[in-house]
Amino acid sequence: MWHSVSVIPDEHAEPQVPAADQTLRILSFLARQRGPVAARTIVEHLGIPRSSVYHLLAAMAQHGFVVHLDAERRWGLGAAAFELAGGYARQQPLARLGRPLVAALADRTGESAHLAVMAGRDVLYIVEERAPRRPALVTDVGVRLPAHLTATGRAMLAMLPREQVRALYPDAGSFADRTGRGPRRPGELREVLRATRRAGHASEDGEVTLGFRSVAVAVRDHTGWPAAALAVTWPDESRRDGGELAAVAVAAAAELERRLR
Repeated sequence: MWHSVSVIPDEHAEPQVPAADQTLRILSFLARQRGPVAARTIVEHLGIPRSSVYHLLAAMAQHGFVVHLDAERRWGLGAAAFELAGGYARQQPLARLGRPLVAALADRTGESAHLAVMAGRDVLYIVEERAPRRPALVTDVGVRLPAHLTATGRAMLAMLPREQVRALYPDAGSFADRTGRGPRRPGELREVLRATRRAGHASEDGEVTLGFRSVAVAVRDHTGWPAAALAVTWPDESRRDGGELAAVAVAAAAELERRLR
């Protein structure tokens, strides 16, 4: 005989797996912060025993879900947490809502356009629209590229807290190279991101593929976190004005933000 079973969680019921419940609460808390926080802040806000917080943070750090910034004695989200966010984006609203806007962006500019999300130190392309009579790019859906070299990656990195960027790029060994161009040290990346914030959009010139340029604008979620970035790419020979293309991308990103909210 079958009996109906409710799958709606009872918020007042005791968790059946306390450690799992506490782990998810810590991750959710970190995701709501504007930057890394001290372990004691987690203890005070969530009411989880201090020893449990440290043990759970250590376990999550082993799997890449959090990182410990020794100099600041703070904890922040790790690359594996970005992977989860990217997986959700690929499966649900970003790709679905972004696809018509990426197509409209390509139509309006006459250049290829794409939408990407962060995945650790990479960007992952989830929508791509090639403009007519434009060559194929390396930014096909599902392709990963180093975030510090791409316009989409720079647009998103520029909106992350400095501590988060430092955790992703702690030293020169963190920097991949494709064409011999682009930042190769943390200090060089900081300068690129400062320039991105001043301009209001990101750009790259031959750092992904020689002979091609891109501009990109971050797409923020309701908390102000960079959920994705929209970009336009064009060949050098077309001699386009990057500022004008960026302005079109800014309008498209604002519309995607509105739809996401």
